[in-house]
Amino acid sequence: MKTVEIHTDGACRHNPGPGGWGALMDFGDKTQELYGGDEITTNNKMELTAVIKALEYLTEPHQIVLTTDSKYVIGGINDWMDNWKKRGWRNAKGEPVKNKELWLQLDQLVSKHKIEWQWVKGHSGDIGNETADMLANRGIDEL
Repeated sequence: MKTVEIHTDGACRHNPGPGGWGALMDFGDKTQELYGGDEITTNNKMELTAVIKALEYLTEPHQIVLTTDSKYVIGGINDWMDNWKKRGWRNAKGEPVKNKELWLQLDQLVSKHKIEWQWVKGHSGDIGNETADMLANRGIDEL
């Protein structure tokens, strides 16, 4: 199984407002930068979209170390998703899960890979995170 290190980030100018997502993918012998944006969105949607777009880029299963500064993404993947599924995609308060469509996409993509999830504090000097942030902001700038 091939390996890749992925750094993702989302950005939003106003929340909701124009937003962007970015992903830096390091395959060892090459890197790939991905980014895009949306006119009206939220920061959480862009954080999820960054991860989804990075995983969609992969055409075959990979061993992945995925680093994000989003506690929303990390919490959803590691702590909340199993219970959301058991409750019919409802949160602990019985309310519909926000961004359900994106979580469903992510759930399907995650099942194809072996992923180690890592959280990093945003804007703390992590080069991969800083690059993903720059790409997310480029996604907004190029709207």
